[in-house]
Amino acid sequence: MPQRGKKTRGKASGQLSTLNEHAAGLDVGSTFHVVAVRSDQDDEPVRTFRSFSGDLHKMADWLESVGIKTVAMESTGVYWIPVFEILEARGFEVLLVNARDVKNVPGRKTDVNDAQWLQQLHQHGLLRGSFRPRDEVVRLRAYLRHRERTVEYASAHVQHMQKALMQMNVQLHRDVRCAASEDTIRQALTGNYRPEHVFALKQALELWDFHQTKIAECDVEIEAVLKVLNEQRSVPEAPLPPVRHAKARNEPKFDARSALYTMLGADLSQIHGFGPYTVLRLVGECGDDMTKWLTAKHFTSWLSLAPGNKISGGRVLSSKTRTSSNRAAAMLRTAAVNIGKTQTALGAFYRRLAARIGKAKAVTATARKLAVLFYRALRFGMKYADPGAEYYEERYKRRVIANLQRRASGLGFRLVENAPVPEGVS
Repeated sequence: MPQRGKKTRGKASGQLSTLNEHAAGLDVGSTFHVVAVRSDQDDEPVRTFRSFSGDLHKMADWLESVGIKTVAMESTGVYWIPVFEILEARGFEVLLVNARDVKNVPGRKTDVNDAQWLQQLHQHGLLRGSFRPRDEVVRLRAYLRHRERTVEYASAHVQHMQKALMQMNVQLHRDVRCAASEDTIRQALTGNYRPEHVFALKQALELWDFHQTKIAECDVEIEAVLKVLNEQRSVPEAPLPPVRHAKARNEPKFDARSALYTMLGADLSQIHGFGPYTVLRLVGECGDDMTKWLTAKHFTSWLSLAPGNKISGGRVLSSKTRTSSNRAAAMLRTAAVNIGKTQTALGAFYRRLAARIGKAKAVTATARKLAVLFYRALRFGMKYADPGAEYYEERYKRRVIANLQRRASGLGFRLVENAPVPEGVS
């Protein structure tokens, strides 16, 4: 009679089920790509294609001929982008996989083995794709990121101008609102105008003007993409709320707020810490469809703003948030710092946490609250109304008192309000 233990360890586990029958794996490289399909789908199941566009279309032709419906690839540098876009345009479902999720397997040291391993994992449904918004939002994101880099280039030339002015001892770093006398301003403008310093200032100014022109061209393209995104959308019946944020120096010149109101059906710039440009960049990074994340907790986890859950043996080993280069999370952290200076409920929340656990953790916690507001506003159409710092402080006071009453009751005491002290008693 066979032993029960051996029977359990035998055929009871079975084989992995196939969830993606027509799946392929693709190892992306700088000069060539290796593609693998199941061995029973083609006499040559692993093929290599060069990275030229013509070869990428030949790759798509071959995948179509063997009946492939979905392809998994690693996000290697920027080399994956043309492959992804061409395959997606040809009708394939493309799964972009984080390399860290599949690299820790011993024995796979060649491109062929990498492609075959990706194909096997994808065939059995063991891969999780990275988030990528729909194509129109991807186009918007590309323009916004390019604009942001151009603004950084222009800012560098401002620093070059300031350096040249200081080398000439021209004291133009004074605030434009200063109440200095004409004599003081005249002395500040008297400098050592050496030709090499003037030349450096001239070129820095010309380069700054050039980048301002390029930023304006980016704004034209961004406005055009927003019009395409809003072609099938109707303007909300409710009028656009009054402007609450003054335009910052580097914001687009066109009316982004109205376009976002049509796209999202709500004015998210009413949320403290969110200007129209911040909302526009958040939409570019996260998209306008929050159904990609089941709950707000999933969304904040994707942003790396949720506490970690490293647990072993029933003990929490670490609840530290993951390190991430997510651009949306960086914007939310910046907004959290700014909101900490306001007399709002979120500002009071930030200041109380900063005093108790430090500014770094307070920034993360406030950024998470902003992310939840962003998610709910887009997913459920939630309207934002700030109750104010006093409301938050009163709520916090009631919560502390309730906790003290509960603790006193557990120890057999009763908490009473502080009675006035009689005169003459110290």
